[in-house]
Amino acid sequence: MTETTANDRKNLKTRTKLVYAGRHPSQQHGFVNTPVYRGSTVLFPTYHDLITRNAHFSYGTQGSPTTEALTEAWTEFSGAAGTVLAPTGLAAITLALLAAVKAGDHILVTDSIYRPSRIFCDTVLARMGVETTYFDPLIGVGIERLIRPETSVVFLETPGSQSFELPDVPAIAAIARAKGACVILDNTWATPLFFPPHERGADMAIEAGTKYLSGHSDLLLGLVSATSEWLPRLKATADAFAMCPGPEDVFLALRGLRTLELRLREAERQALDIAKWLEGRAEVAAVLHPALPSCPGHALWKRDFLGSSGLFSILLAPFPQKAVAAMLDGLELFGMGFSWGGFESLVIPFDCRSYRTATSWNPPGHALRFNIGLEDAGDLKADLDRGFERLRNAS
Repeated sequence: MTETTANDRKNLKTRTKLVYAGRHPSQQHGFVNTPVYRGSTVLFPTYHDLITRNAHFSYGTQGSPTTEALTEAWTEFSGAAGTVLAPTGLAAITLALLAAVKAGDHILVTDSIYRPSRIFCDTVLARMGVETTYFDPLIGVGIERLIRPETSVVFLETPGSQSFELPDVPAIAAIARAKGACVILDNTWATPLFFPPHERGADMAIEAGTKYLSGHSDLLLGLVSATSEWLPRLKATADAFAMCPGPEDVFLALRGLRTLELRLREAERQALDIAKWLEGRAEVAAVLHPALPSCPGHALWKRDFLGSSGLFSILLAPFPQKAVAAMLDGLELFGMGFSWGGFESLVIPFDCRSYRTATSWNPPGHALRFNIGLEDAGDLKADLDRGFERLRNAS
């Protein structure tokens, strides 16, 4: 069998690329998967090789065949010039930001950002002398009026964590880049499969591999892909921090990569089915799912996205907190936990009011975020139906 290269795969479908990207069986004695390389020390054959670092790998923190297989595959998949890895999704976020800022800079961050990203900006970056301004995710071309001479970053997330606003990434990115600001995008919800980040204008794109790349809730991982302009700075920052993930987690991410499209397509189908069902419930005031025509960001989703994933939120009609607790506590198939993207269905209540500064959050009732897993959709609906009955009875 002749091994294909990334160039050979340009005209192949994504599903095929995911099977072959980053794999080199001829270098692994014919074994299909790149093995787990554990270790710190790399031996050099000669004095000259050691002092000149004349080797493909020189130390464990700077990569191994296992990590290289994943970065090579993700670079091809995301349309980037290169990729670096981090031990968690949040670590990938902080790495991208630290690669782009310096003391005295000003950055713009969408008000709907993942809350730990906001905490990092308001604490660590603030102590470094970096000022953060939060903006309405729906600002579009209005971002121009917020950009200052010292603005170094525009940080976006699409869609917004929990509340699912869709920013106009191409419009914002075009203005930011024209002004010399780096566009950083948290693209975890869609993955490059459903939103090609660099085609849409991102200089650096973040993926929490903990979510869909893993797919099995059994690892922590972050990835940052970058354009050729920003890759050297990103790599230098990553080397300085030595924020390397464990080799077993990288191996599991490689395994997850091979089935990513199959799982994501099924999550999309299941979530849309349940989201449409929830739209018809009297207990639900609104469903926040960008792929639904009723969602305010649907036009942008239809223009810019190639699909949707299994994560969305709902706004309940007014019910007391004890009734919401009764609904959630009795669920049998929906666990309550702070992650998503795995095979199992999850639900969490949330309230954005305490951590919004540029926009207001005024839902009619409690808000719930769902991760729809791979269980039978009929079973999930039956579980929710019983939950809604408890919600009504406890009111």
